[in-house]
Parts: sequence; C-alpha cells; structure tokens
Amino acid sequence: MANVIPIKQLPVLDNSTADYPEKDLFINGAVIPVDKPFGWTSFDVVKYIRNRIPVKKVGHAGTLDPLATGLLILCCGKATKSISQFQDLSKTYIAEITFGASTPSFDSASEVSDRTEWSHIDQSTLLATIKKKFTGEFDQTPPVYSALWKDGVRMYELARKGIEVKPDPRKVIVHDIELLEFDLPRITLKIKCGKGFYVRSLANDLAIQLGSLGYLSALRRTGIGYFSDQTAWQIENFNTWSTNG
Repeated sequence: MANVIPIKQLPVLDNSTADYPEKDLFINGAVIPVDKPFGWTSFDVVKYIRNRIPVKKVGHAGTLDPLATGLLILCCGKATKSISQFQDLSKTYIAEITFGASTPSFDSASEVSDRTEWSHIDQSTLLATIKKKFTGEFDQTPPVYSALWKDGVRMYELARKGIEVKPDPRKVIVHDIELLEFDLPRITLKIKCGKGFYVRSLANDLAIQLGSLGYLSALRRTGIGYFSDQTAWQIENFNTWSTNG
C-alpha cells in the first residue's frame, strides 16, 4: 500500500521520551504506547491522547475491552496508515480464569448466569488439555458479545436485544500458554497468541473441556510484538509530559 510506513521506521514516543516533540513529528507519524486503565474503552484512550497532542488523526491498533488493562498502541498522523501492521503482531496476555460459573459475555462484564462444580479439576489435566486443545492453530468461536460484524450489525448489538446470534468459527493461533498460578477456582495464564484470538472464548472453552464452566475474571495485555507494557505511558504521566511540552 502506497505511503505506508514500515512500523520499525516510526518514531516511538514511550515513557522514556524526555522532551515533548515538535508538531511535525506528530504529523509525519509516531507511535504512542499507553497503559489502558481499568474501565476505560480503547476509544476513551484515543480521545484522551488526541486532546493532548497537536494532531487530531489518532487511532489505536487493537481493541482492549473496558475491563481489561495494559498495552494499547496508538498511532498518530501518517502512522495511522500503518495500524494493520501492529494488528498482525503477536500479543501477550496475563489472564485470570474463574471456574465453576459462566456469564453471557464470557467475562465479568455481565452477571453470572450459571454455576457448576469445579473441584474435580487438577493441574495435570489442565496442562494436558491446554497443550492438546489450545496450542497451535485451531478453530475458535468468538463470543456473542463481541464487536465483530454479523449480517451488517455488530454482534453485541444483536445480543443485547435478545436476538440469537451464532458466530462463525475462525482459525486462530496460540504460540504458547504458561500456567502462572493454580489456586482453584481461579487460575492465571500467560498467553502468547496471534491476531483475532479471544481470551474470553478460551476461558469458556477450556472450562467446558475440563467438565466445568468458566469465565475471564481479569485480563492484562503485556506485549504486542516487540512492544511492552513496561514502556507504555500511564495516563496521568502522559498528561504531565504533554502539559509541560
């Protein structure tokens, strides 16, 4: 595509950037990694940053749900044409899954709708199931409450109206899943995955494979390709930096 800047050539304004740049840098294209706060939508972050830099052309390179936190990559100016390159990079998440209950949205954004037993789950079976069923390339069915399009409408809009929605499965890839904590009914996983992977669906599907129910009770994105949440701006720090610029 013409005029698309390779992402490794784009200036990165992360939390180690000392001086506030000239306006031309923002116009010509730059990357701003931000640590999205809990409860904010991804577009809330876009609006916040847009009001604190000298260009209005700002977009994010991969949505995080409001209840998730962590790395959100923003592109401004001419860098917005490079957003798809960031979306194609692998993502790393820290996910807490709670067994024994399910919700319509597969996460804590909706109320628990069903409960079942979870005490039979053991660590060895969990690890074996992850390796066999949820590592490598496989078909995953997205959550009904997602921003994907179905018949020209966002699926979550249909679901909220009580209209039955049947998402189409699609190929996803998981490079690695590491068990960080095993403290039933909760576990914590570190997941490295490809584009289009829904951690909420993993929580639901993994629990079913283990003969239980489950939902995503916490999520943090810690990496996108070679970008880390450790170099991302905290909202309040970006405000101070831009105000003093």
